[in-house]
Amino acid sequence: MSIKSLDITSSIRLKFRDRIARRAKNQDSPMSLSLYIIEGLETKTGVGGGRFDGLSREHFPPFISLSPFSSRLSNSNGLFSLLSLSLSKKMQQIQHHHHHRHEAPPYLVFSTAFPKPPLNPPSSLHLPRHPGRRRRLLRRRAGRRPSSPPLPPARCFSSDEFPVDETFLQNFGPKDKETEDQARRRNWIERGWAPWEEVLSPEADFARKSLNEGEEAFRMLNPRHRQQRMRELGLTEDEWYRKQFEIKGEIPERLSTLWAGPLVVRQVAPRDWPPRGWDVDREELRFIREGHRMMSERVDLEDLESRVSADTDDMCLDRYKVFLKQYNEWVEANKDRLEEESYKYDQDYHPGRRKRGKDYKEGMCELPFYYPGQICEGKVTTLHLYQGAFVDVGGVYDGWVPIKGNDWYWIRHHIKVGMHVIVEILAKRDPYRFRFPLEMRFVYPNIDHLIFNRFEFPPIFHRDEDSNPDELRRDCGRPPIPRKDPGTKPEEESLLSNHPYVDKLWQMHVAEQMILDDLEANPEKYQNQKLSELVDDDYDEEKSVKYTKAYYKKSLIPKVILKTSVRELDLEAALAEREFHNKMRKEAEERGEAYKISKFRRNIEMDEYDLMHWHRSFEEREALIRDISCRQALGLPLEEPGRYVDGSYFGKDQYDPSNPLYRYDYWGEPKNSEKSKQQRMTDAHNKSIVGKGVVWYEMPYEDVIKQKMQREAASKGVMQKEVEDQDSNEDDEDDDGDFDYSILGDPNISFENQPLVNGTESSRISDEGMFED
Repeated sequence: MSIKSLDITSSIRLKFRDRIARRAKNQDSPMSLSLYIIEGLETKTGVGGGRFDGLSREHFPPFISLSPFSSRLSNSNGLFSLLSLSLSKKMQQIQHHHHHRHEAPPYLVFSTAFPKPPLNPPSSLHLPRHPGRRRRLLRRRAGRRPSSPPLPPARCFSSDEFPVDETFLQNFGPKDKETEDQARRRNWIERGWAPWEEVLSPEADFARKSLNEGEEAFRMLNPRHRQQRMRELGLTEDEWYRKQFEIKGEIPERLSTLWAGPLVVRQVAPRDWPPRGWDVDREELRFIREGHRMMSERVDLEDLESRVSADTDDMCLDRYKVFLKQYNEWVEANKDRLEEESYKYDQDYHPGRRKRGKDYKEGMCELPFYYPGQICEGKVTTLHLYQGAFVDVGGVYDGWVPIKGNDWYWIRHHIKVGMHVIVEILAKRDPYRFRFPLEMRFVYPNIDHLIFNRFEFPPIFHRDEDSNPDELRRDCGRPPIPRKDPGTKPEEESLLSNHPYVDKLWQMHVAEQMILDDLEANPEKYQNQKLSELVDDDYDEEKSVKYTKAYYKKSLIPKVILKTSVRELDLEAALAEREFHNKMRKEAEERGEAYKISKFRRNIEMDEYDLMHWHRSFEEREALIRDISCRQALGLPLEEPGRYVDGSYFGKDQYDPSNPLYRYDYWGEPKNSEKSKQQRMTDAHNKSIVGKGVVWYEMPYEDVIKQKMQREAASKGVMQKEVEDQDSNEDDEDDDGDFDYSILGDPNISFENQPLVNGTESSRISDEGMFED
């Protein structure tokens, strides 16, 4: 924006000049004087004064100050040298204030609020009113510096500020001495807000205090700034990183672990020894398992404490030594295979993965060595925020202590990497399926009661071979995938008697009869060869079924050709059967009777297969009913819990593969389909009774159609009778003939079978046309 862009009308100019003149007469304010001197500049120095570009003072309103003009005037004319100290300081103050705000161009400064005039203005600015005397006095005092102290800097405010008193900043300005917690507590008291200590949980409060480190935390991400901070503190890099892991805040006292009784560490073989598929000596295994029987004996604690000793000489370790011998044999045979499987399945590193390669040490215990309930001593190797702690107990797998996010707040002081702990094994799982095969809990330090958020299920691996999700979830102890309840009751379904082999038997029977028909028609073709020795070299089992099309009554319909191998047929038995039937037919014809074949040999065989299938189906139903009865007697669920849920569980418009709506080529029900026709008829019937209310039939659609046809036939009979009556009574001119009783229907018609809709009987008058579209 340039000065030339200001355009002020002449009337406003006159008003501004009058105001300037009044201000000059008062001579109280330094700002009045400055404007008066600018007015004098117009007459004394001319209009073309350098930066003003030919604009006179009348172009500017009284609230516009020209910032660089005092230095310009002092260079051009010595007339204003007297005011060069106070006035230029005033202008520089204004110019400096507004240059920092970037709200105006360098030549123009807008100031809407003028400072109040000082109570005791300096005498050097009180000049005589006569212009001639004023000029002489100014020349006399031009080279002399005023002895009075300089003016205090006036307060200038931009257009978006308002003048306030000095107490405003004292009351409402920022207080550097007040800490954040003090300010927050003052806010609670003044505004009645709930304090953070009451609102936040201890975990959240810990996170706020430990994680909210301000901008310095982001600056520390820069390596150069980090090195500079290390040099300022005089720390080496190791000391610096060690300091990062120090506990912030109060360090609680160490937990003292107390047990109700002595901690018994047993040397007992696992109960699941030997592993599946590994054969051991039966006598040795029986000897090992006698130790498990001895463990089930009850022991008095007082007697046990009195018999405690540290001697291992008289301990009965024979059974355990036999187990160790068998275990070492198993390790030697399976160690390499297990390592290969680990490389095959666990390619990515994760905490708790099997140790292999350079991490594997001789003598590490494999999974069969451990069992649930075993007490082990170990060392904490890893702390993971979302998984938990991992403890090395000397095995190929690190034990997993499940700890979830917020629980670290309670135990962060008690568990450190590298500390020695005592753990109890809670579960041993399949390493192929589960991410952490050994699940543990801490026994020392005894912090198990401080862990609240347990994992619902241990983490698992999803493999490429997993095809059945239900089987996978069942193996992992997870609930099944919920699906809509089909609502079928298998115990009420009809028994099956259709054996799948029956179709094959009938196909073989047809092939045998076709060959025998060909034998009767062309006997010379089969001379000198037995039926059992017939061969078909061109038979291909993969191409035994051929799909084609054929015409039937001028309609092209699909046709299936089934090829049967001669080797599958029993042609000798079929030929004997046909000869028997031919003989019986000839005898019946001699007696004058018609011979009818009741059953073929293959029919009897098919019935036997169907009966076998029915027996099997019957036994399955008996077993199912027995299972249901036992479950109901014991109060057990009939289905797997969570497998079938109500349809409302899925909500509206959920994907349902059984619904034709979600078929890829579904375009809606066709207009003239049987279903929509039934719907239209139902709507028409409902509207004839209750208007547009949603009503439905209480009988099957087929019955409705049957009744409709009966009513139509009955109404046609009524109409026929009516026509006959009209012909017979043509000659009788009776007054009663004016009324047509036929609209009431025939009283002989039975209305017992009228359709009932929502308990409402349909109209007694004939409903001809009611169901029309």
